[in-house]
Amino acid sequence: MDAVDQRIIALLVNDARASYAEIGAKVSLSAPAVKRRVDRLRSSGVIKGFTTVIEPAAVGWTTEAFVELFCTGRTTPAQITVATRRHPEVVGAYTVSGQADALVHLRAADIGHLEQALERLRAEPFVTSTRSMVVLSRLVETPTPVPAPS
Repeated sequence: MDAVDQRIIALLVNDARASYAEIGAKVSLSAPAVKRRVDRLRSSGVIKGFTTVIEPAAVGWTTEAFVELFCTGRTTPAQITVATRRHPEVVGAYTVSGQADALVHLRAADIGHLEQALERLRAEPFVTSTRSMVVLSRLVETPTPVPAPS
């Protein structure tokens, strides 16, 4: 991956709907050359896909929390992955260092919905306890940064 690839990625992160011609104009390449690079970045796994980013408040999901999961001794990351994917309120799940086994990011319509989601999460057979932190406000949220050219 060279500096041009990194610029293409940065432009796509900023606007995934930008045309190859628009990107090409900004990186001094033709649209077909940009397409070839994007295809190569996709086939090599650098670009995993394109997605639509939704503003949670616009669809009524204004309540969010981070939940530490404490699990039974032999719970694997794969088990946590499978279980958390069953819950539509889960927007992220991570294994972490420290006392908790995993950290789960939930979004819900309101506190009642959040409580229901937490109860369903707590009902997973490997979860022994949870500790929750409700988000008061989102201060910074950025897309994945593009590495600086070497």
